[in-house]
Amino acid sequence: MGQPLRIGIVGAGAISGAYLGTLAHAPALRLTAVADLDLARAEHLAERADGRVAVAGSAAELVERDDVDAVLNLTVPAVHATVALASLAAGKHVYGEKPLAATRQEAQAILAAARAAGLRVGCAPDTVLGTGTQTARRAVDEGRIGEPIAATAFMTTAGHERWHPDPEFYYRPGGGPLLDMGPYYLSSLVHLLGPVVRVTGAASRHRAERSIGSGPRAGTRFPVEVDTHVTGILEHAGGALTTLVMSFDIHAAQLPRIEVHGTEGSLSVPDPNGFGGRPALHGGGGGEWEPLPETAGHQEGQRGVGLADLAESLEEDRPHLASAELADHVLDTMLTLLDAAEQRVSLPVTHTTERPAPVGALIAPIVPTG
Repeated sequence: MGQPLRIGIVGAGAISGAYLGTLAHAPALRLTAVADLDLARAEHLAERADGRVAVAGSAAELVERDDVDAVLNLTVPAVHATVALASLAAGKHVYGEKPLAATRQEAQAILAAARAAGLRVGCAPDTVLGTGTQTARRAVDEGRIGEPIAATAFMTTAGHERWHPDPEFYYRPGGGPLLDMGPYYLSSLVHLLGPVVRVTGAASRHRAERSIGSGPRAGTRFPVEVDTHVTGILEHAGGALTTLVMSFDIHAAQLPRIEVHGTEGSLSVPDPNGFGGRPALHGGGGGEWEPLPETAGHQEGQRGVGLADLAESLEEDRPHLASAELADHVLDTMLTLLDAAEQRVSLPVTHTTERPAPVGALIAPIVPTG
């Protein structure tokens, strides 16, 4: 291993702390700088990380720093593309939170800029690289459920305003349950079943306003600008059909996260918003669900394993796993589903990708346990 990839974070909001463990312990990474619109918030994150981490006065200043090789873009979705394009223009690799961008045009601009500059772009979620999804994928690849026929994917909650102190961006263009949580589920489904080729959808929005439920602004009302309940049918390249429900309108449910059903059995897949959990296999007939031991993926994973893999891929001259191409396909699938819901039609997904390579073995934890 050569010198670690020097990382500058843009965006010191709620998700940034989830990356600190990996940044502190991954040999391939070293955090060198932080920037945020709120200088005090950037300073607080720098102090939590390491007293030697610099605080840049702005994103524009950070991407030009000589001690930054790659930008970890943790801004709100509406400016993901702005920060990514500025970083690429400054000669920096980029790894961003999901979604890749707010529009197809922005996503394509990011891919084109990266190709032109010979730089890497990665994108969350990297939870799909954990043992939960990767062990389930190995079961599918080994034929343990036979030929996949169908899947279900359910994310149901009453809305993030209950716990997030600044939830407005979840309800603006670029947000909503599908664009916020859909990347976890769709990335997992593409790993399990391959890319999506066609979608059919329906969506609704039952409240014009919502109220912040926690923090110093509790009780503040704000407008809802996006659909908050989205349901759809996804047709995968291999022929399997997924039924998808993403909702900020459901108070309680006992639905599974993801299940995959095949000609010889069924597979229950753990929450794709986490790295772990044990998949369970049902072999058909009158048997019981059988929990599967971990066989592949990052053990005890934390946010940032995808960024660490990107850094290692540069050393090893191979594609990185949490790729912008996968994120672009996921974004196009989600936007096409929303288009299909609005138009009340079935539509093809035009931005395709290869099924991502699996994590073929168990990877030891990056962050020490215990």
